[in-house]
Amino acid sequence: METIIKMYQHLDWANLRILETLKTMGDHNSEAKRLFSHILLAEEVWLLRIKGLDSNPQEIWTELSLEKCSNLLAKNKQGFSELLGGLSETDIIVYKNSTGKKFSTAVQDILTHVALHGQYHRGQINRLLREEGFEPVNLDYITFVR
Repeated sequence: METIIKMYQHLDWANLRILETLKTMGDHNSEAKRLFSHILLAEEVWLLRIKGLDSNPQEIWTELSLEKCSNLLAKNKQGFSELLGGLSETDIIVYKNSTGKKFSTAVQDILTHVALHGQYHRGQINRLLREEGFEPVNLDYITFVR
């Protein structure tokens, strides 16, 4: 779990860096904001599922305001922090996806998925920033640990 905890510390740091960059851009790039909203909304869905709460019908492709992104970022950070403190590597949850199909998955695998999912979309956001003439955000893990 130590590696997953570090991944979530990096996730929080990277999300905050993207949020701050998007704030400096204003409403210049709606697609970047939509992708960032998606990251945060997907994190929220997985938190709900892990906690055994209903995550449907949670719309994960809604564009949020930067203020709502900021609030959700803080809420997710707290939720994952609390969750990571009480998990075992063998914990498994049963949940339903957005179509109602039932799954049983190790929480460790879900947490890895969520962290990698966010990094994938933050990479897309950086590509959009570059295309719009903005400097991409350095989100490398090695930069985070320095």
